[in-house]
Amino acid sequence: MSINKHTAEIVNRKVKFEYFIVQEFEAGIQLKGTEVKSLRAGNAHMNDAFCSFENDELYIRNLYIAEYELGTVYNHEPKRTRKLLLRKPELKKISKRVTEKGMTVVPYRIYFNDRGFAKVEIILGQGKKTYDKRNTIKDRDNKRNLDRMKKEFG
Repeated sequence: MSINKHTAEIVNRKVKFEYFIVQEFEAGIQLKGTEVKSLRAGNAHMNDAFCSFENDELYIRNLYIAEYELGTVYNHEPKRTRKLLLRKPELKKISKRVTEKGMTVVPYRIYFNDRGFAKVEIILGQGKKTYDKRNTIKDRDNKRNLDRMKKEFG
């Protein structure tokens, strides 16, 4: 998980290691005022966050958004369940794909768009097996070594 303080973008980098990305979706997220302020400050992480369907609606669970320091008694609960805002055809497409074997919906990053709205990029992914993860590590190491050699000799 990395946080870019300038753009208030929270990324779960573990997703690309754990899943093959099949499709990406941009969803709105239903937040309270103190949650938005805390997100803008970059006080959130999504290590344990996951998405699940309930009554044909998609929810994000275990997303940690720290309580706003200047909040009053009306501050939010840090790990509450939040509704994701998608169009009905997108929801139907996602729910149909999730019923397939090995497919899951995982939040990848949270950011603010040009209009200032908080958005969640969710990934429709298929879980990697252990040997796939080893291949990912090997590819990453090879790329790093190649870049190092290019920098050294070129």
